[in-house]
Amino acid sequence: MFDCICPEGISANITGLAAEFEAVCARHAGLSALRRAIRSDHAGRIAVVSSFGAESAVLLALVADIDPATPVLFIDTRQHFPETLAYRDELTRFLGLTNVRTIGPTRAEIDANDPPGELWRYDPDACCKFRKVTPLERALAPFEAWVTGRKRHQSPSRAGLPVIERIDGKTKINPLADWTGADIEAEMARRGLPRHALTSAGYASIGCATCTRAVAAGEDPRSGRWSGTGKVECGIHQDYQI
Repeated sequence: MFDCICPEGISANITGLAAEFEAVCARHAGLSALRRAIRSDHAGRIAVVSSFGAESAVLLALVADIDPATPVLFIDTRQHFPETLAYRDELTRFLGLTNVRTIGPTRAEIDANDPPGELWRYDPDACCKFRKVTPLERALAPFEAWVTGRKRHQSPSRAGLPVIERIDGKTKINPLADWTGADIEAEMARRGLPRHALTSAGYASIGCATCTRAVAAGEDPRSGRWSGTGKVECGIHQDYQI
């Protein structure tokens, strides 16, 4: 048994390479989980939930590589930026996705809960509940598993996000949990993926037009969502908050 004495700087390089290798392995594990879920473990019984927001293109591209007919659920809250609806259509065409399903509150639900469209001003939780949570619960009912694009780097509330969860009897897969902002950017560039029009204006995480602002340098990507309210999640992902 002996000690290995490396020249100055070499050990730091080895440490850096080890960390990079570990990160690559973690990302690969997430992609393997996604591929296995769609092709075998939950074949025909899994859906992807996408906001068609700032970082959505990478996950959707990976799904399209595996099976472009995988159901993709997009929640139209009726309060989206027009740019988001246009981006949904653009990405769908670009990636060749063949089963994008737009869901959302019914006309009756809007009339009963928020006829003037102002509920977000004084009760954002109730607004998210009927515009997003309830419609998604309906749409997910036939599926046993679903995929999200959440990542640990997005906010402190997601810092320990696992790749696979078991929530309310369904398997929930977060294949990009380990991806950093730099990883997403590199993959966007490598694939030449279209970008959401609002990202160039500083929108790092994009939800409803009523409750989303651009973020400043140094802010976490989701700090522009429900800014100043203390709210950090819409309710769809309340199961993972710290």
